[in-house]
Amino acid sequence: MGFDRTDGKRALGTLVRDLVEEGVTLVRSEAQLTKLELSRAASAIGRGTVFMALGSVFALLGLLALVIGVILVIGDQWLPADRYWVAALIVVGVTGLVAAVLAQRGMARMKLTRLGPAETATSVKENARWVKQQLTSVGTSK
Repeated sequence: MGFDRTDGKRALGTLVRDLVEEGVTLVRSEAQLTKLELSRAASAIGRGTVFMALGSVFALLGLLALVIGVILVIGDQWLPADRYWVAALIVVGVTGLVAAVLAQRGMARMKLTRLGPAETATSVKENARWVKQQLTSVGTSK
């Protein structure tokens, strides 16, 4: 066939070099694609966060308008002589109580003992015990 041993080696070396170069190019292309996808995802998350923040601001404004409306109704309809300041104190007391209950529930759910990866820690400890046991059994079997 016209291939001598040196030509075969040179051709094999060229093939390996080309394979390595193509592999490096492929890895670089994949890295660029990953960067592009991550930047698109980050951009979408950023836009979503802005919309969530704006929605939260408008929800808070609506809640404040509702609270003011409740104060006006209580002061005008249920209290004598238009005592809006008393109505405001009543609403502050009720909303403060609701806020305290919600904050207490939130703090109870965020205890540090619950935030840690308890199952992972248990699994790591079990794996460490198993490795020690295996090392001990190998050491005693010799």
